[in-house]
Amino acid sequence: MQPTVRVPNFEKRGGLVPVIVQEEGTGTVLILAYTRKEEFLETVASGEVVLWSTSRGERWKKGETKSGNVLRLQKPPRLDCDGDALLYVVTQTKPESGACHTGKETCFYRSVIGSIFEKDDHTTLEIVEVSDRLGS
Repeated sequence: MQPTVRVPNFEKRGGLVPVIVQEEGTGTVLILAYTRKEEFLETVASGEVVLWSTSRGERWKKGETKSGNVLRLQKPPRLDCDGDALLYVVTQTKPESGACHTGKETCFYRSVIGSIFEKDDHTTLEIVEVSDRLGS
């Protein structure tokens, strides 16, 4: 008998479901990405993470082209309480390559507020659009 696969609600956000990708050993959140039903089913069948690139509008398997850092599921994917978000707990085949496309360990390496938590005074915040910092 084949196991039952609970499929997330892909209709809620136009066919896309957010995926949190977390490192098994450390608990570090590596990536927040998206998946479609096709990539989700491929991930479940293969055990290797396949996502949907919203910037390129195409299938994306981490490590398939440049870094060689493939993300492998270590536990069955988890659905959130509403059935519209996923958690993938993974190991990396080449963690030294970084999970982020920038080569960083995680995509969450930039602080929104900088060093405001280290100060006691009333600091004026400078609002800068992310695209301005990235040159996009």
